[in-house]
Amino acid sequence: MHLILLFLVIPLYLLVNLVQTTLHHRYLLSIPGPLITRFTKLWYFNRVRLRGFERDNIRLHEKYGPVVRIAPDHYSIRDRVAVRTVYGNGSRFAKSAWYEGWKHPDPNRWTLFPDRDIRRHGESRKRFASLYSMSSLVHYEAFVDNCADILAQRLRERDQCGSTLNLGHWFQCYAFDVIGEITFGQRFGFLDQGHDIEGTITALQSLMTYSTLVGIYPEWHPRLFGILSWFKSSGAAGRAYIMQFVQDKISSHAPYSPTQDDVEGRAPKAQDFVEKMMLARDKNPEKVTDYHLYMMGLSNVVAGSDTTAISLSSIMYHLLHNPEVLAKLRAEVDSFTTLGRCSPRVTFKESQEMPYLQAVIKEALRMHSATGLPLWRVVPAGGAEISGYRFPEGAVVGVNTWVAHYDEEVFPEASTFQPERWIEAEQDPERLRLMNDMYMPFGLGSRTCLGKHISILEISKLIPRLVRDFDFTTSTARWTTENSWFVKPTDFEVQVRARLDSKTERLRAE
Repeated sequence: MHLILLFLVIPLYLLVNLVQTTLHHRYLLSIPGPLITRFTKLWYFNRVRLRGFERDNIRLHEKYGPVVRIAPDHYSIRDRVAVRTVYGNGSRFAKSAWYEGWKHPDPNRWTLFPDRDIRRHGESRKRFASLYSMSSLVHYEAFVDNCADILAQRLRERDQCGSTLNLGHWFQCYAFDVIGEITFGQRFGFLDQGHDIEGTITALQSLMTYSTLVGIYPEWHPRLFGILSWFKSSGAAGRAYIMQFVQDKISSHAPYSPTQDDVEGRAPKAQDFVEKMMLARDKNPEKVTDYHLYMMGLSNVVAGSDTTAISLSSIMYHLLHNPEVLAKLRAEVDSFTTLGRCSPRVTFKESQEMPYLQAVIKEALRMHSATGLPLWRVVPAGGAEISGYRFPEGAVVGVNTWVAHYDEEVFPEASTFQPERWIEAEQDPERLRLMNDMYMPFGLGSRTCLGKHISILEISKLIPRLVRDFDFTTSTARWTTENSWFVKPTDFEVQVRARLDSKTERLRAE
């Protein structure tokens, strides 16, 4: 009986869905895509479930053109003008319901990343902007140096024992501990222990998988979250764990007393985010609340490690598979070191003065961006003209960073790692503008990743240090990745050898 009902309900559901879609999006029936995507989201759900949608999305556009149907009312876009229309500053395209899967079902427990309220997001962002600004980076360098020192020590230990290591894992340990120092004033301890402490990384990955999939059917999120929270291995339980983890860190944070440094004759230490937010809260409790403090901490923990770790992995992966590029970058770093323009603990300012380093970073983040799904947005009231189609209010459109970065018209030979393309484009302002318009590893417009500058700080300081001080080799011809929103490598196995010349050793000793 139940089976009969099931066979009756499913066709009925598909028929109703088709009728609703046809009536609401009748002007878009000519948009191409896999046939099944006209009727159901199941095709998209299944492809995302298989964790390789970034490549699927590129192939769809190669086959069908600049606009592709992904689901009955979801359309993937590959159009330079559309990027500015949908994501540019002042855009009225709000985030889609997919982002509901990234927040607690309670509407009063909103956080910055998934917030779909454009006005509220803008007001909240202003409260945090100064913490993440480029001008604040110099105050965080000591936090980054502390963690880079420990990572370098762990790499020397692996050199001595001769075993391989998963560099992607160690990059996540590094990024997690840096964000711990910057946010809470103390490392989480991943670099010290070298493994997932109390299942935190596992919980975060479960959260990512759950949020990514349930967001495709956001109406199920409130119904599933409470039930799944009882199962420790579920993504819902992972979210609950991360939320409590952040709350515990904030609750145990000791208030900073500058008078103690004065008494003991020490230089004042750099303030972490929690200290700064507490001071702002105490100064103006109506503007900055305890919930804003919690929201900041949660955002840093959820998004602060994966993006940086993936970007670091991409840079080193492409360097190891392009030895001529590695040699050229190493020559630049060694030259700067010889001239006294590159410290043992590379400063952010020094890294910004290395043109080839910056080109390598930019090209690696183009080749392998952290996010691998379309950045879904809702067409606002009045509809919008995009790529020759008139999209009605409520339609969902999005550009996948990978699709933008592999557009052959913007990046010729897009599958080839060519840092020189960025240097050569400096001589052609129009070309450079076009490339930058489609370059979006941290998003675009008002929803650009708030932690972008911190991630760039971590990357810019660590990469030249690794290139100068270590030799890495890998026998992996092509790594394996899994895309659950973040496209993470799973098997970036390398061997490491210390490479410290006499001058660097002398500088370090000083």
